[in-house]
Amino acid sequence: MIKTCSYFIGFVLLIATVISGFKSYEIALLKQHKTEVKESLFYHVATEEEVADVANKELAAIPFTGKSFTGFKQALAVRESLGLYTLVNSYGYMGKYQFGKSALRAVGIRNTAGFLKNPIQQEKAFNALLAKNKWELRKEIKKFDGKKVGGVHITESGILAAAHLGGAGSVKNFLKSNGHIGFRDGFGTSIKSYMMKFAGYDTSHIVANDNPVVTM
Repeated sequence: MIKTCSYFIGFVLLIATVISGFKSYEIALLKQHKTEVKESLFYHVATEEEVADVANKELAAIPFTGKSFTGFKQALAVRESLGLYTLVNSYGYMGKYQFGKSALRAVGIRNTAGFLKNPIQQEKAFNALLAKNKWELRKEIKKFDGKKVGGVHITESGILAAAHLGGAGSVKNFLKSNGHIGFRDGFGTSIKSYMMKFAGYDTSHIVANDNPVVTM
């Protein structure tokens, strides 16, 4: 009987030791996972394949915001990066709205590493670039808003979205040539498609500014 109890106690101790070991191992994994997740929120640069993998889930989660300015920003961000602040594409365009380095310098931002970690600065940069493009295209907006050019119904928001993709100069060339001179980015996306896709949003509150500077 004593021998049986000894075997039983030994078996219980062995199981307890194994379970304890598993718990320690699981806790270590959990801590590591939490650390990796926390770091990934700030430092992970998504690949184009990763963006494609989550596209359907991201698009399904988009709330309806209509043609408001919030809707404009949201729609453009989803088209550019699926709303990922840390994304850098294969051409080096970065952030939620996929800024190039020259566009960032134009609004006073030179620390691109810090820019990727700063969502507030990215939102300010987007508004600043809109203001700058609105200034550079103010004559075109006044002249062409509400008209059709190259089969496209022209609106202020469409012009600003197209300028975000290809620059103000490309938009001017498109409008002056009646749509015959276009522009496509490295992925084949045209400014004409942006003028159509982002037409009719409310960007009226954006004040044109020839030299906007993002601080912080």
